[in-house]
Amino acid sequence: MSPTARTDPGFVFQPKPAITTAGTYPAPPPGPPAPPSPIPGSPVPSSPLDQLVGTSHGTGFNTIWRPHFPDSPQDRFLELNLTDEMLTFSPINGPIPNRGLLQEDIKMFGLTYMQQISDSSDGAGLHVEPGIWAIVPETTNPAEPPTVIRMASIPHGTVILTQGTASTTAGAPAIPDNNIIPFGIGATPAPNAKFSQAAQTFTEMNLAVPSQFRSPAQPGITQAMVENPNSILQAALAGRAVRTTTALVVSTTDTPVPGGGTSNTAFLAAGNANATLVAATFWVEAVENSSGPDTLQLQYSQTVMLDFNGLRWPHVTVATLTKTAPFAGA
Repeated sequence: MSPTARTDPGFVFQPKPAITTAGTYPAPPPGPPAPPSPIPGSPVPSSPLDQLVGTSHGTGFNTIWRPHFPDSPQDRFLELNLTDEMLTFSPINGPIPNRGLLQEDIKMFGLTYMQQISDSSDGAGLHVEPGIWAIVPETTNPAEPPTVIRMASIPHGTVILTQGTASTTAGAPAIPDNNIIPFGIGATPAPNAKFSQAAQTFTEMNLAVPSQFRSPAQPGITQAMVENPNSILQAALAGRAVRTTTALVVSTTDTPVPGGGTSNTAFLAAGNANATLVAATFWVEAVENSSGPDTLQLQYSQTVMLDFNGLRWPHVTVATLTKTAPFAGA
């Protein structure tokens, strides 16, 4: 059974009065064509979000530094999980109106989604997330190019709004390395080259060192994955012929574009695990399939910064999913 977070099929946004400005996301630049929109007949115009629509399944890796009570002898616990994931996107019918004061009204178009993540070793539920992806057209006040936004509700008590850009290019993405090295609040994140040095302090990151403050050893979780969670995504692309990639790059900061933020419950904001920053990239890839149509693959890497006890602790989640069902319509 697929998870769902969608409007009633008969629900259609109808701005009153109507918004006459067009305002859609520009078409991808000339080059290898992206797969056709999977929403035939939908009132939603073509956009970089089209390829998300439907249900995708796959696997991934979750890393999270959890606060530990009591904080003596240690203030933290490193949880590591191999994951199974299901992600369903459904179109929102009609234009979402945003009324302007400093400029003319705009229309946004979007998708609802439901994300469900479980531990692959025992099926234990780890995460559920309802939310919305939407397209914001170019605006004059503020003077910003077309952008994409993701609005998400996290059941632990955090809501996020990330904003950023979308671009479509030929070939596979160049997925960068990342890490889970903690660092001081306000300081610059440590590069991967500092991992060995950091592991002398944060010994939980070294799987060769036994620790009661780390998840029990699980087959399939390697030291290389802990040092660079994105290595899983990089490995999944090896030997695959990717025709086109649409990259959705969003964050709660003003990079790559202004807009976004997080809000937490009093419990979290008090210092128990305050989610202060979120940055994510979703790569939607058309992978060549010699026996039929291209396979639509979705990869993502997300980092949430959790602040507690004077440090910023990266919570990194990555996954590779394959579309298994198109949008079911009504």
